[in-house]
Amino acid sequence: MLLTYIAEIADEPLILDPADPDVECETNTWWLGAEPDGSRSLSVAEVVGAFERTAERIRLRIREMGFRGEATFYVWHDVQTGQLRCSTASVAAGELPFGGAYAPSDDLESLIQGFLSDLEPGVVLWEALETVEDHSQPTAPEPDAVPFPVWVRSVGTV
Repeated sequence: MLLTYIAEIADEPLILDPADPDVECETNTWWLGAEPDGSRSLSVAEVVGAFERTAERIRLRIREMGFRGEATFYVWHDVQTGQLRCSTASVAAGELPFGGAYAPSDDLESLIQGFLSDLEPGVVLWEALETVEDHSQPTAPEPDAVPFPVWVRSVGTV
């Protein structure tokens, strides 16, 4: 089912509005978890291929929409929830709407490997939990924050 969900993202509503990043985030962000029906038996290559095909389909949709500007499709592993998350935003890879430090990467394989090898998704030790803060407005990352990897793919028409 995970591969089906990833493929369906390319057909979901897509809003690119640089003036309203909140609407973009709300409309264009997806949460994907491993299903007990065997998603864990998928190979890294299968999941990577599904995301690459989805990114290409989104790029073609953006071109057909006539949108002119930066746009990035991106994927990250939310370790605290045990989910893969992905989104599309009308910004460059270095300007993604995260409130903390992240590292744009082209290494989707490592990210997917971490997700697929997580034997207890969403289980985080009490000591490892982070304080929740309001990140509705992007801020500069804390100097000592360890950036998390985010796979990025340019899908805009600059």
